[in-house]
Amino acid sequence: MKKRTILFVSIILLPLLGFSQNIENIDYISPFHDGLAAIKKGNQWAFIDNAGVIAIDFRDDIKASKIENENYPIFKNGRCLITQTKNNIIYFGYIDQSGNTVVKPQFLNATNFNNNVAIVLELVKETPGSNNILEKPVVYYKYFEAIINTNGEVINSLSELIPITLSKDYVREIPKITSKLISDKTYAIWSKDKKWEIKKLQK
Repeated sequence: MKKRTILFVSIILLPLLGFSQNIENIDYISPFHDGLAAIKKGNQWAFIDNAGVIAIDFRDDIKASKIENENYPIFKNGRCLITQTKNNIIYFGYIDQSGNTVVKPQFLNATNFNNNVAIVLELVKETPGSNNILEKPVVYYKYFEAIINTNGEVINSLSELIPITLSKDYVREIPKITSKLISDKTYAIWSKDKKWEIKKLQK
């Protein structure tokens, strides 16, 4: 009788023990990109691998993108967008497939990687002088559209410097990226004349 009981318990438990990890109450599951799929629970995102195991745990800084009329974060070229809010301004950066920040949030906007490059709004800080009365430096900010590699290094520029006031009263929306990659090393750039310019990069 004892042997039958042990055998019965084994038959019932073995299929259940085959599941090493259960993930419940998921609101959304995306297709796989770069071997990882995004899953959403509430306002947080995580990533699972092909075995259904969580590779990057739930966090609230992962940035979703519009992919074929749906919104979810993706990995491209081993990088995924994240955001961080500082003084009510949103900055963009990237994590790797281990969840480590490889490019700290510093851009005013950024795209997902494509062919190991991404388009970002690179911020430039200028300090031309100081205010003697307030005893504070006079600071101006500008930004430009730039191409970066997977390490976050600027490898080319796509626009001229554009002045910006870093204040929630002025930056009420995320500044738009107007340039776009249309083929390998070929970009379409929106000019001041409101016309497209095709630019082929050498590097």
